Amino acid sequence: MSPKVLLIDDDSDFRAAVRSLLESHGYEVLEAASGHDGLRMVVERKPDAILLDIMMETTVEGYGITHSLKHLDEYAEFRSIPLFMTSSIEESPDERFPMSAEVELIRPDGYLSKPLDIPKLLRLLEKAVGAGRTTTA
Repeated sequence: MSPKVLLIDDDSDFRAAVRSLLESHGYEVLEAASGHDGLRMVVERKPDAILLDIMMETTVEGYGITHSLKHLDEYAEFRSIPLFMTSSIEESPDERFPMSAEVELIRPDGYLSKPLDIPKLLRLLEKAVGAGRTTTA
């Protein structure tokens, strides 16, 4: 069985490109164009990993989804799903997700700037969901 990656992004062209790439590396790709649809798909389809855009033109952005999955009791069973954020804003993960004694911020399991570093994405997913896929690269 192929590992399932849920791609939550409001950019349909980005989703199509990433879907094509990941499917060529043996992943099953689930797609959601909004945060609400993404949360629903987490519950219904139980993905092995999540690739999540930080800023979307919907009412629930990446931060809200991450907060829901990592802190709300109704999503407690999904807290262990690796979550990787993407953004077209070029910042280091420490700039984007600073650690502070005063503020508990939700940090993703990984952060990727757009355009995606494809080898890095594939390494993160491989580490998160394990081996066993066929690859064409």
